[in-house]
Amino acid sequence: MWLSPEEVLVANALWVTERANPFFLLQRRRGHGKGGGLTGLLVGTLDVVLDSSARVAPYRILHQTQDSQIYWAVACGSSRKEITKHWEWLENNLLQTLSIFENEEDITTFVKGKIHGIIAEENKNLQPQGDEDPGKFKEAELKMRKQFGMPEVEKLVNYYSCSYWKGRVPRQGWLYLTVNHLCFYSFLLGKEVTLVVQWVDVTELEKNATLLFPECIKVNTRDKELYFSMFLNINETFKLMEQLANIAMRQLLDNEGFLEDKSLPKPVRPLKNISALKRDLDARAKNECYRATFRLPKDERLDGHTDCTLWTPFNKMHIPGQMFISNNYICFASKEEEACYLIIPLREVTVVEKADSSSVLPSPLSISTKSKMTFLFANLKDRDFLVQRISDFLQKTSAKKPHAGSGEKSGVTDPVQGEEGSDLPVSPSSTLNSQLTSFLEEAPTASHGLLKLFQKNSSTEFLGPKGAKEKMKEESWNIHFFEYGRGMCMYRTAKTRELVLKGIPESLRGELWLLFSGAWNEMVTHPGYYAELVEKSMGKQSLAAEEIERDLHRSMPEHPAFQNAMGIAALRRVLTAYAFRNPTIGYCQAMNIVTSVLLLYGNEEEAFWLLVALCERMLPDYYNTRVVGALVDQGIFEELTREFLPQLSEKMQDLGVISTISLSWFLTLFLSVMPFESAVVIVDCFFYEGIKLILQVSLAILDANMEQLLNCNDEGEAMTVLGRYLDNVVNKQSVSPPIPHLHALLTSGDEPPPEIDIFELLKTSYEKFNSLRGEDIEQMRFKQRLKVIQSLEDTAKRSVVRAISSDIGFSMEELEELYMVFKAKYLMSCYWGNNRMAAIRRDQSLPYLEQYRIDGNQFRELFVSLTPWACGSHTPVLAGRMFRLLDENKDSLINFKEFVTGMSGMYHGDLTEKLKVLYKLHLPPALSTEETESALEATHFFPEDLSAEEAASPEEKEGRSGDFKDKREEKGANSPDYRYYLQMWASEKESKKETIKDLPKMSQEQFIELCKTFYNMFSEDPVEQELYHAIATVASLLLRIGEVGKKFSGRPHKKPEGNSASNEQDLTSEEESLPSEHRQSSAGEQHSPVEPEHKAGGDMQSAKTLRENQLVSEEGRGEGQGSPSQLLSDDETKDDMSMSSYSMVSTSSLQCEDIADDTVLVGCEAGSPASRYGSTIDIDWSISFEQILASILTETALVNFFEKKVDIGLKIKDQKKMERQFSSSSDYELSSISG
Repeated sequence: MWLSPEEVLVANALWVTERANPFFLLQRRRGHGKGGGLTGLLVGTLDVVLDSSARVAPYRILHQTQDSQIYWAVACGSSRKEITKHWEWLENNLLQTLSIFENEEDITTFVKGKIHGIIAEENKNLQPQGDEDPGKFKEAELKMRKQFGMPEVEKLVNYYSCSYWKGRVPRQGWLYLTVNHLCFYSFLLGKEVTLVVQWVDVTELEKNATLLFPECIKVNTRDKELYFSMFLNINETFKLMEQLANIAMRQLLDNEGFLEDKSLPKPVRPLKNISALKRDLDARAKNECYRATFRLPKDERLDGHTDCTLWTPFNKMHIPGQMFISNNYICFASKEEEACYLIIPLREVTVVEKADSSSVLPSPLSISTKSKMTFLFANLKDRDFLVQRISDFLQKTSAKKPHAGSGEKSGVTDPVQGEEGSDLPVSPSSTLNSQLTSFLEEAPTASHGLLKLFQKNSSTEFLGPKGAKEKMKEESWNIHFFEYGRGMCMYRTAKTRELVLKGIPESLRGELWLLFSGAWNEMVTHPGYYAELVEKSMGKQSLAAEEIERDLHRSMPEHPAFQNAMGIAALRRVLTAYAFRNPTIGYCQAMNIVTSVLLLYGNEEEAFWLLVALCERMLPDYYNTRVVGALVDQGIFEELTREFLPQLSEKMQDLGVISTISLSWFLTLFLSVMPFESAVVIVDCFFYEGIKLILQVSLAILDANMEQLLNCNDEGEAMTVLGRYLDNVVNKQSVSPPIPHLHALLTSGDEPPPEIDIFELLKTSYEKFNSLRGEDIEQMRFKQRLKVIQSLEDTAKRSVVRAISSDIGFSMEELEELYMVFKAKYLMSCYWGNNRMAAIRRDQSLPYLEQYRIDGNQFRELFVSLTPWACGSHTPVLAGRMFRLLDENKDSLINFKEFVTGMSGMYHGDLTEKLKVLYKLHLPPALSTEETESALEATHFFPEDLSAEEAASPEEKEGRSGDFKDKREEKGANSPDYRYYLQMWASEKESKKETIKDLPKMSQEQFIELCKTFYNMFSEDPVEQELYHAIATVASLLLRIGEVGKKFSGRPHKKPEGNSASNEQDLTSEEESLPSEHRQSSAGEQHSPVEPEHKAGGDMQSAKTLRENQLVSEEGRGEGQGSPSQLLSDDETKDDMSMSSYSMVSTSSLQCEDIADDTVLVGCEAGSPASRYGSTIDIDWSISFEQILASILTETALVNFFEKKVDIGLKIKDQKKMERQFSSSSDYELSSISG
């Protein structure tokens, strides 16, 4: 490539001049190519360690003038071919012109101007990219691609200098982190290390420090451990590696591949060596942290943050912290944890103004809201810019305010926005959505929680001490609202948490759940959304709807609200609407229990948005088909048990209790294992604290029962101990009528166990385990997610392998290796394919066997590298046929079982089985009509289409392909349930084993294709000459057998010897008028009208002919009918233009230029029918599988070839290496030129 001219002071240091003229030098880097000796090794090492550009471009052209000591680099090249092209251009276009100049400065100026002009011309043709990466970074990306053979679509995120520990020796080199791979390259005094690891293969990633490895990063895969150390910034590197591994896990979990964010704000000044992708990932990490901290909707994007102070009126202080601004919110978090959190939705803001600065209050900013609250920020660094950003976002917010269908403002109001002039804020539960449809408006649950509807008469005044306690709680919260504000803009402090821990009063529970979970924000910004979903989803049949219906009456059956139609109908609507909104989750058991509690304290719409907050933000991945999120948090719970309760941890592992208890505790937030009045207090704290609270309480429960658990002998005993304990966790302050706990009734013993107060349990959990931090939990979640998802992938692999191992000849280990290769090929298409169809193909609801499927191109690549039948350039053709044969449902995709069935057919079984596979590959549907036509030279004479599939009109084909497409779409939308698959597998088991008698006969053109495959297959074999001779002999015999078989075929129109042109035309028209099905059956004898005895007689006669071939040949000549044959050499047949096309070895259709001269071939005389047609196919001719098998058995070389055992393990290893291989053309070109 041409370079913008750069000064080079020392031209010959580390470079060798290969060509020179008065104005230019062409140089090669020392050590590049052959030889180089010690100097070359040193130079190569320096280039790697110092990250020199010479690694990518080992050739360069310098401009020089005779008297000047300064050189100018004007071009570089990665290969000799590239640099030679530039050199020749300079010699042809500039040399003569430069010789005219007298002044050397003018020469240099002219050269520099010319090179700049060429570069400008080249850049003009390139598409301008939205976000250009720095030049140094582009160079690193080129090195990465060249070194590891990565395609253009594989993007480099960042690269770091570090050491890789190979044994106890550190190898200094460069670590390249791409979107899908971790790569390392080192070159040290001739010793080269190249590592490539896919992120999807990483099972563990941790940063640690040991005596052997000073502060290092450990990367584990299923088969190796890698250690990297000596980073300049190990924290930044590790954080990026975590992000990339996390993206890969999401891809395995739910097909969420990496899509670059094109709408990132541009940096104010160019960032040195930071790629656009790295900025994208950094922005994502900040966004996720921001959304999690303030419980904001998933589409909220952080615009920026700045240090400031916030005036807090409740304690008359300026609290230092950070202000965060995004498209819809202004948030504040104090530096001291839990001192103060604040969320101001921009939809609430009425005035933003700059107050007067003073020494006490520098750069203040005042923000007022509709609820008459004013927030005062100060110490803002760039106040003017900040105000401008806020006003920009405010304009966008006012422009997209939700409106009702009539054009007036909808009835939804924020919890703090009352009527004009009203002093008291309105609570969320008192607002109604005017968008609800008529059937929802009629339902009482559209406006009230079920608890209000079923406890109308209960009043705190009649409940004595409990009622008084409830009154006190309400009063405490009212005072809190007065001091700290009410609604979204409430100051959230340690005082707020204290009140939550003391218990939320029943009347405020729904409102505070909505606020603390962030569900209120989504509900306000999506008016009418729930009603719309209900309307769309009701009455729709799906697997989720069936499961919901089955579980409706199991949802808190002991509560009176769910013992009647009203509560059940509300629960059905909410669950169905959510399954419709999020088909990835659909419905999972335990969602019904949680949702029924949400419906008690909020109306349907509120319960729906609380469920959204739970499933999609607070408990991520908990309720998908494999409850991954719950398994991840279970892993965290085990880790915390080891840390906080080491004595108990080992015992619990031995008993296997943790995995049993944690799922029921976490998935239902203790609602299914504790009395309702107690569990709902835990839900209060959960909405405020998040998963941290659930983990704390779980540890406190184990701690409280430690002695008894240590004395347990088995899992059942431990479960009883914990069950009895949880049944007796009581809430003595509850004003609701007690609800019998079914589990407690069933497990109560003779003596009542002591009662445990829920508030005491919460207090203990905070006292003993309050050291847990949200950031630590997220870090642990990442680590556990790697383990859980890889464990699930291993389970899937074992399930698939076990399901098919009985039918396949491969060992379990070989099947597992094949599965990994198959999955890797699928995943590669996800991130390297041109479209994202591959990801769409994977449906998590399908059985494991169906989840990974590959298309024809991917199969072809695998087939070429794994097949034992290497056919050179013919291999891809054979791969296409094998794919069509395996794709039984014609959806252009095959699953793993179909893939290994095809592979097993080639590797296992006896000679007959292998030949049967090969035979089928040359019959429809494997053999397409287009391929058979390639064997002909005059296909226009006979009907072109011989198969029913291909005979269909274009419209029919289009319709059929449309049907397949519809079926596939249908399959994705409504996945068949397990019964469908059970029936399918049962029918597969019942299907009778195919015998060789079931195989249809083969026509002459199909036989020609089979012979082509044989010849290509033997081309690289050590005994290829012997095999060529054997197959030529067998082909000759089979052609004669086919000729004899014609006599028994019973064709109604046999051609006379001396037919005229008109007879030929009649025959042609007669053939063309036949229906395509008839033509197919007559060509292949698949539905022959001949009686079985007659057919069998023909086969017996053909077998005799095999042994008496010479006699048959003479008999054919005497009768003057059929196809007289003679033995010809290869050279003779090449010159014989009148021969029949079934003398296949010599025709152009066979591409066998390297066949030996002594190969035996079949010819024909000028009087034969085939010769009269030119080189067309004889459609009367056919051959059966038995005849081919019998003929091949006569040749030992062929028998040995097909019975030879091939180790697929070696092929798999080669395939894995090949995926990572690349060709460095410059080395080869140099050696060929120098040689």
